[in-house]
Amino acid sequence: MRRRDLIALGTLALAGTAATAASASEAPASAAGQTLNIAGVGLPIIAGGRIRNYVFVTISLTLGAHATPEQMRAKEPYFRDALVRAAHRTPFVLADDWTQVDAPAVCAMLMRVAPSISGAGSIASAQVALQAPRRRTGVRAS
Repeated sequence: MRRRDLIALGTLALAGTAATAASASEAPASAAGQTLNIAGVGLPIIAGGRIRNYVFVTISLTLGAHATPEQMRAKEPYFRDALVRAAHRTPFVLADDWTQVDAPAVCAMLMRVAPSISGAGSIASAQVALQAPRRRTGVRAS
């Protein structure tokens, strides 16, 4: 193994240990209002059969009464996959703005697929917390 790989592996191990220690020292949150953030999902903006932009979204899922953040973190890749697949099948495009996604449509789609991914009642609500477009230009007249 190369020296830089060993250094990178050591750095990752230390960061993982620090993150575990920090999460263990936090006070347990109340059952109501626990959230899971799904950050950095790139959704395409497709118009006229062409990809016009990508918008990177952060989704905040409010967990149900019997779901814990530890259980839901294991399901995060499945939520990401469902979101990206749906965005490519039927893009969440606003007709007048290529720098944002249709947030209510994203949330509705996540609430539709949540029972099949994590069980009934595990997700109480979803909201788009942040949207960051790759290109900051809007719709061009062409």
